[in-house]
Amino acid sequence: MPDRRTLAADCTSCFALCCVALAFTRSADFAIDKPAGDPCPNLLADFRCGIHDRLRPEGFAGCTGYDCFGAGQQVSQVTFAGRDWREAPETRGRMFAALPVMRLLHELLWYLTEARSLDATREIHDELDAAIAEVEQISAGDPDAVLAVDVDEQRARVNPLLVRTSELVRAGAGRKKDRRGADLMGAKLAGADLRRANLRGAYLIAADLRGADLRQADVIGADLRDADLRGADLTGSLFLTQSQVNAARGDSATKLPPRLTRPDHW
Repeated sequence: MPDRRTLAADCTSCFALCCVALAFTRSADFAIDKPAGDPCPNLLADFRCGIHDRLRPEGFAGCTGYDCFGAGQQVSQVTFAGRDWREAPETRGRMFAALPVMRLLHELLWYLTEARSLDATREIHDELDAAIAEVEQISAGDPDAVLAVDVDEQRARVNPLLVRTSELVRAGAGRKKDRRGADLMGAKLAGADLRRANLRGAYLIAADLRGADLRQADVIGADLRDADLRGADLTGSLFLTQSQVNAARGDSATKLPPRLTRPDHW
């Protein structure tokens, strides 16, 4: 299985790709408009952020919520073999185009690796191993190979295994709530028992989840922006990512899976 550390952002090994390749739209998340391909004005010559320690006060909360799943360093150091877009400007367009493709591949690897680590999925471990090996091989390709990836096809190939993982993990006693894709924006769910709930793709923006029990809930693709997770229990929450946690609000009483880091702004 992949080392989870390779699926977490290492900005020191990246050429600040997210600060250049991605577009910013002036909003609550970004203080400015920035076209894709233009460097953020806060980017320094050594690829560090000039306001990293005060991104949220300066109006760049979106930056603190973003996580590339290690795609940035993979594209920088593997796909393009350590050539940076400043010293090799001919790489700019292809390097920036490769970032979202690699991010999708690494996100799939994150989910597959989590699924493979679970005892509940023992019956599909061989299938998960094969899927991991396939996505790893694709992500190790050269720029032409990476840019040729059909991301929708890759997602479709992996999704049945993730759905089966969800079914196996959430099986057991008790009624399991199916709120897949539900509009729960601003919902009052403080103290709610959401154990083993299906929250795949649910809109939980600004939802009140204080003290909620989300153990073994499937939250893949759930939008947790500004959700209040103070005191919530997300131990064992299925497919929870760092970017989801970063985008939410929590505190010292919020229980997270050990694979995730408590955000500095909580």
